[in-house]
Amino acid sequence: MSEQYPISRFPIPDVSTLPDDLRTRIETLQEKMGFIPNVFLGHAHRPNQLRAFLAMHDDLMESDEGLSRSEREMIVVATSSANQCLYCL
Repeated sequence: MSEQYPISRFPIPDVSTLPDDLRTRIETLQEKMGFIPNVFLGHAHRPNQLRAFLAMHDDLMESDEGLSRSEREMIVVATSSANQCLYCL
């Protein structure tokens, strides 16, 4: 039996109601990945904080220094799984 857990205590806005820049970004992610990561939806109720989170995400994940993108993604998945992170899994 699987249990359902809410992804946030805060309301999760419908993607269509987000400011244009964020809506476009989220829709692009959804097309590329086939889903929207919960961590992005969890931040979506506060657009400025979502923009800051996305900027940090991009800085960490899009850098051409150090680890490859695949290695970074593997670290994210392993850490999220070990922490049972409902936002990331």
